[in-house]
Amino acid sequence: MIEANKVHKSGINKRPASQVMRLKRMGCFHQSRLSFMRVLLRRLKRESWSFERPAFEIDEKGVGYATYSVTGPKRTYTLIAFAHDLPAELRSDRVIAEAWDATFTLFDGVPTRDDIERLSKNVPLQEAGRISEKEISLSRANRSVRLFEYVTDCLSRGIQPETSEIEKVGYLMRTTAVYGSSKFGACDRENWANREEFSGSFQPELLAVWLIRTFAIDIVEHMAKMRGGENAVRLEADIRRRFGVGNSTGLGMAPFLINHPALIDSWINGRETALGIVCKLERATGHEISKFKELVERASLNADQWTTDHEHQKAKIACLQKDMEKLKTILDSDILEQEKPWQKLLLWGEDNLGFEGQEQLVSLMLEPYGYLVDDLSSDMKADETVQFRIRGNEKIADLKQSLNRVYAWAKDIDFEDSQANARVWYVSEEKLEPRLGERHEEPIEPYEQPLAPGRDAKRLMAALETWSDDETIAAFLMQHAEHRHIVRRVQLASQKDYAEIRDNTISSTMLPIDLLRCKLSFFGATKFDPRSDRWVRITMYQGAPFPDELHALDPDDLAYPPLS
Repeated sequence: MIEANKVHKSGINKRPASQVMRLKRMGCFHQSRLSFMRVLLRRLKRESWSFERPAFEIDEKGVGYATYSVTGPKRTYTLIAFAHDLPAELRSDRVIAEAWDATFTLFDGVPTRDDIERLSKNVPLQEAGRISEKEISLSRANRSVRLFEYVTDCLSRGIQPETSEIEKVGYLMRTTAVYGSSKFGACDRENWANREEFSGSFQPELLAVWLIRTFAIDIVEHMAKMRGGENAVRLEADIRRRFGVGNSTGLGMAPFLINHPALIDSWINGRETALGIVCKLERATGHEISKFKELVERASLNADQWTTDHEHQKAKIACLQKDMEKLKTILDSDILEQEKPWQKLLLWGEDNLGFEGQEQLVSLMLEPYGYLVDDLSSDMKADETVQFRIRGNEKIADLKQSLNRVYAWAKDIDFEDSQANARVWYVSEEKLEPRLGERHEEPIEPYEQPLAPGRDAKRLMAALETWSDDETIAAFLMQHAEHRHIVRRVQLASQKDYAEIRDNTISSTMLPIDLLRCKLSFFGATKFDPRSDRWVRITMYQGAPFPDELHALDPDDLAYPPLS
């Protein structure tokens, strides 16, 4: 770690926000060593957490409950899973669904029989039920019906499923929501946020999803046993790891990147800092080069296995596949034996690869250097209350300077043009979920949420034109309170390089799936499969170790599919 500390203390060059914070690029981010799933599994392995399944009370119809407990140095958490016999006509991934194949809660501690009885009457109802401060998260999932049936049938007949069939989908169940942070009565974030095991972003939710993956395997093996009796077999370990957890994510998550600028800055700054550290290295060792080349081959295989019916994403995957071939070709040269090899490779990528290929390259470049970059994950969080107070004593000159530095890109956009001002972000009355509507086709403008920073920054610029540079921001806001939200945002973004997206978030050409892709890549998601421009299916934890094998396997080594 001496070398790591030396590199961290010295200055590094990071890619500018004007390059990184563009939606087309953010919509091409890939999982990396700093993704939250991998951070979680590294911690669980390092701290030797133990796992058990205290209960599995599931009948021959697949109905009942199961519990999965994880115990670390200080605490125990328990996933309580409720399995249901769901009629096909009720199965839906939409947020308005009222029934699911399975429902879950992550319990803080070890539940009693009374706890399970209480939760059995509430967790299956999801939004219609209520949980308590003992529960940290609430979630639900549906089966991937065709693959679930295929695997059940194979195992019941004593044979293993074909990996080619698994790769077409990648999961037996997909979650349609994972709620936390006091929603529906769950434990308030303040009660667990300072626990060491949850020090990163979304750690309890991702712990729940990891355990849901085990439940999905257990129930498919159970159903196969019920069907095949003594002929039934369990999944072999290498085949079992090919199953992840699916997820369906829609517009509800899209505004997150806009609403949490300080947090997003901490995520992207961590990633760009890691890249800068690697690019600063004078030389790459033979082992590091060999590892990188192997991972390029595995990432290329991952691109080949990535399927979708969405034409936009199909084109991006095709470009990525070509980019991976270009990358393998340049690696046949001596580029990695030269001085500053990673800096040279990054610059080559910017000149020769598309955004998908460039961002895949960024993730791959971090892989050989866990000892240099992994500790950056501890800073990928933010106390967003710190920056909330507006600094009213600052001068108008300071505000204008910040506007020109952070929002210069917005000056050239004509927000009077219907295409530039085409969309409205609002919140639905029925589900209190974010929605995106057409400004010029629906009477929704009065309900607009402040999710167009570029437009609002330009309006602020215009309002400031008649104000003297020596006057205070407080005096300005006393007369123009409608600009408070964007003034607050400008002050925050002026201090944090990656807090603001440099694109028009209400344009007719804006794709919400770019916002979704960016956020989900930091979770550690793979195999992005857009179902429209507004919702996407993904795979989580595919290839990762299961609880019973975490002690013997390196979760980072399993982030890309094996070559054989």
